[in-house]
Amino acid sequence: MKWRRLNGDRIEQAIADAVRDTIVREKAAGHKLKVCIGTDSQVRGKVIEFATVIVFLREKKGGFMYISNDRTEKRMGLRERMIAEVARSVEVAYGLCDLLDEHNVALEVHADINTDPHFKSNTALREAMGYILGMGFVFKAKPDAFASSTCADKMV
Repeated sequence: MKWRRLNGDRIEQAIADAVRDTIVREKAAGHKLKVCIGTDSQVRGKVIEFATVIVFLREKKGGFMYISNDRTEKRMGLRERMIAEVARSVEVAYGLCDLLDEHNVALEVHADINTDPHFKSNTALREAMGYILGMGFVFKAKPDAFASSTCADKMV
């Protein structure tokens, strides 16, 4: 995955190294961090575009994020696309969890899935929740899943 900052600057180093440097820098500045990871997607014709974000929250001091965009021409139903979003988030979280544990930084995985059964995305809620919780991560769904439903949504 290729990563960038919100201003468009590319992150040239491996994402784990960039996150480590960020944690060290932010802690040195006196900030307590929490990391939230989420993915959203958008169907545009025959293409599905994905945006995955790593959101760094500074306790009572705002936050910032790293973004990765990807696209596929594979046809997917809604349920499969929701699980693909969760899989991307879990893959990133899994790659960073040891590093975050080492630096005592809390981690949440956010799913852009509605908890209200009246919405179509709800069909994937149980699977997504089981997948994320089964991997040992803290799970958040709409309306609490801002990393996927707001941050990633703006980047896709």
